[in-house]
Amino acid sequence: MTDPILVTRDGVIATVALNNPERLNALDKAMWARLGEVMRELSADDALRCVVVRGAGEKAFATGADIAKFAAERAESRQAKPYGNLIHETMQAVAHCRHPTVAMIRGACVGGGLEVAAMCDMRVCGQSSRFGIPVNKLGLTMAYGELMGLLALVGRAVALEILLEGRVFDAEEACRKGLVNRVVPDAKVEEEAYATAHRIAEGAPLVNRWHKQFIERLAVRAALTPAEWDEGFACFDTEDYREGVAAFLAKRKPDFKGR
Repeated sequence: MTDPILVTRDGVIATVALNNPERLNALDKAMWARLGEVMRELSADDALRCVVVRGAGEKAFATGADIAKFAAERAESRQAKPYGNLIHETMQAVAHCRHPTVAMIRGACVGGGLEVAAMCDMRVCGQSSRFGIPVNKLGLTMAYGELMGLLALVGRAVALEILLEGRVFDAEEACRKGLVNRVVPDAKVEEEAYATAHRIAEGAPLVNRWHKQFIERLAVRAALTPAEWDEGFACFDTEDYREGVAAFLAKRKPDFKGR
């Protein structure tokens, strides 16, 4: 069985690769679970100084969730809530990794892929990379646990633009929106991502970890009630969600009814 997440080490720098290149690194439940485990393991390793997160192959960082598996894994809210809680735990494992993290982005970085990248500390992408979270085309919401990173990264106005329009846009626009730190020629993405990681690794590791903690402590977080948290999964019980997934799989435009 292919490992859904590949981990390699080069001295004080670790690389975590989302490993589903045949499906453009679309994330299924096993990948979400393993990614969380890996990030927690690496966070506990005092010998590390930086973690690079990337997609396997050269065509995509990740294209989001594997929609073909939604019928089995996220058919309605009772299934979707524990699945969403798993995603939240994984997002927090990425965000709270003690070591600085760099997302190395080639090709598509959309949906859940962009959510993962947003949880990293820095993002380097190629000129042909594409970004977006078109979940409203599926009748699907970003639950609170997924939305945290995007909102913290780009703020209210840009987060709403990305979600309400559901567009997929280019790397230069992503940079203007604050989604990525820098855009480089496609052939230079790996070089620049690892140059960034090495610059980070050359700094005092305790200071880098403290700065991550200080920034996190200063960030404002909403206190959600259990009912508000559960509302993040209400979309899975709607007709629009079933229509959106069916339309995506049939490669047709969805006909949403608002119910």
